[in-house]
Amino acid sequence: MNLLYEKYKNLKIDGSWIGLEAGAQTPYFCTPIGAEIIGWDNGIHYCFIKDFGDMVFCVNPETCCDYNVYPIARNFCDFLGLILATGNTNILQQIIWWDKKRFEDFVNSPEEQEWSVRPEVQGVLSTIRKEIDVAPIDAPFEYVKAIQKDFDYSKIQYSDEYYEVTGIENPNGTNTSDKPLLEFEPVIIKVIKAYRKNDKD
Repeated sequence: MNLLYEKYKNLKIDGSWIGLEAGAQTPYFCTPIGAEIIGWDNGIHYCFIKDFGDMVFCVNPETCCDYNVYPIARNFCDFLGLILATGNTNILQQIIWWDKKRFEDFVNSPEEQEWSVRPEVQGVLSTIRKEIDVAPIDAPFEYVKAIQKDFDYSKIQYSDEYYEVTGIENPNGTNTSDKPLLEFEPVIIKVIKAYRKNDKD
């Protein structure tokens, strides 16, 4: 059990303002085996994965990179520190395919600046900072890039559905690519010519 995560849940804050909405939504095809989902931002969700300790992962069904699941924090404390530094999870989940300029352009965009100063957002961030006593990560872009660069993505385990949807070869040896979606009895059509008296023999 992650004690810091339990403490966060007990705050009863509205995490939707920072892209970490609570709720028991249905997992997606790419939600890895052993995932404990900790929050949602529409279809994108964040989780711990069994056998990966306290590392926090992003699960992105419509990813813009080569991975549907990728790490964004070494532990939940750092995850909160990254949120405090950037204002929300939306920025964090896109770092994997951004360079530093795109990151800075997005963070400094008028739309993002307008959102970040909303009293609801600031209220949630202030509660996390005070009640959990966590500090913002100094260099969030570099932090996230570093853990993603060294991570072995082959260790993440997925269900057969993931390989069926993506067409990626299943390392467990289950061949799903040749499976027909539906099987029917063969239909035989017999054409019989009607006899007419004026037909030639």
